[in-house]
Amino acid sequence: MELIKSNIASLPTKFGMFFIKAYKYKNQEHFVLISKNYREVKNINIRIHSECLTGDIFSSLKCDCQSQLDLAIKFIAKEGGIIIYHRQEGRNIGLVNKINAYNLQDQGKDTIEANLALGFKEDERDYSIVKYIFQDFKIDNINLITNNPKKISYVKSLGITINKIIPSIIKINKYNKNYLHTKKELMGNFCKP
Repeated sequence: MELIKSNIASLPTKFGMFFIKAYKYKNQEHFVLISKNYREVKNINIRIHSECLTGDIFSSLKCDCQSQLDLAIKFIAKEGGIIIYHRQEGRNIGLVNKINAYNLQDQGKDTIEANLALGFKEDERDYSIVKYIFQDFKIDNINLITNNPKKISYVKSLGITINKIIPSIIKINKYNKNYLHTKKELMGNFCKP
């Protein structure tokens, strides 16, 4: 499968000046948000952010995605680093199926039960693009901003040295309480109790 890369372009944001680069792999397009000072950092701060249109764009309170993304952008704008925006919506089941999973959650299923009921694994994500992005940026030594032990394991499997895990803990609300409980208790994520 061919990997297609864009050039790097500037991207001024409300959080500060960034640069952006896009990748297309396995018919999915991903991008990297790069702080202007990332080369000045000894251990690059990295966030692998899984796409969440309902959270990232529409500010859904059912998840913690937008809050985690905002924390990462602010931190990286100040401290330097890269955000890999991993475009595999709904743990890679797609937007239509994610909304169907939401419907099942409205009926009482948790996020894992909903995915399983739709015929998917609890997590269908494929992180192989991350390997190519690390190679492209010649990254081998990082601080990883994540709550997800699977992302930690995957990055370590690439031979990348993780100097520090920076948890991305956000406030719980009445809409995401059960979701975060499931992520903590059944998926091993770092979350508030």
